[in-house]
Amino acid sequence: MAEMTYRAAVTAGIAQEMERDPNVVFLGEDVAAAGGVFKATGGLVDRFGKDRVRDTPISEQAIIGAAMGAAMTGLRPIAELMFSDFFAVSWDMVANQIAKTRYMTDGQVALPLVIRTANGGGLGFGAQHSQSIENWAMAIPGLKVVAPSTPRDVVGLLAAAIRDPDPVIFCEQKSLYPIKGEVPDGELVDKLGTAKIVRPGSDATVLALAAMVPRALEAAERLAATDGTNLEVIDLRSLVPLDTATILDSVKKTGRLFTVEENPRLLGWGAEIASLVADEGFWSLDAPIVRITAPHVPLAAAPALESATMPSVERIADTIRRRLDEAR
Repeated sequence: MAEMTYRAAVTAGIAQEMERDPNVVFLGEDVAAAGGVFKATGGLVDRFGKDRVRDTPISEQAIIGAAMGAAMTGLRPIAELMFSDFFAVSWDMVANQIAKTRYMTDGQVALPLVIRTANGGGLGFGAQHSQSIENWAMAIPGLKVVAPSTPRDVVGLLAAAIRDPDPVIFCEQKSLYPIKGEVPDGELVDKLGTAKIVRPGSDATVLALAAMVPRALEAAERLAATDGTNLEVIDLRSLVPLDTATILDSVKKTGRLFTVEENPRLLGWGAEIASLVADEGFWSLDAPIVRITAPHVPLAAAPALESATMPSVERIADTIRRRLDEAR
């Protein structure tokens, strides 16, 4: 067992799969010599060489197009988009080509590729460099969408994504890069579409993703300490595929459901899960589903405004406490 940062776990996950499979290649802006703009890929070019770890021009279309072509010809590329906001620049390639090629060729052409990207807010980078785009990607049939919250899950889920036969959007919440956590020694591979109950509880189910997981956990501990509320916190880890069984089983146990979403409220991932639970778990609910989200506004660069927009530990705890009190 080793302790490492979230950013070091990215390096470890990529290295594990490049060591195992010579068909895994890695490309993106400044990923080789500079070790990535967030220093999450340092040393890979020295270890695996310039043929397998390649710096690219500043062109998202070129990066995604090269990755698509490489996947079609038998390689397993990992492409990095420096900021997830830049998916908008290459969305035609991702949504109309990569997501649909396997379907439109009747399975004759698979695209086993991973698009890694620094996602989300919390660092004051402003409206064009702080968006959470998980809900953009999950709306497109043919794409898998993963968002780890811990170094251990970065390694395991990244390995699973690289080995998957379909294209995977791998969202790394950029404010988590410095956090540390324990990662088991040896090869580590998770299964996509498996959520984790990170805090068992009985009074309500709280679903969270990426940077919202530690905030939801802290809010749960505060409520436990102040009034004895016992929350079950689930780290979704993957939106497509989605672990519906774990969600529904938890709601059946607790009778109440909260989602904690960094995304703007309109059409966020929690809306889809709320629909699913209302359809398949309605009779398990003792109270309305509550979504704790960012408002439908661009994320500000000013730290105070950004903090006021994203769900905070205080807002999560206050919302859950108030809603539980109303339902009692």
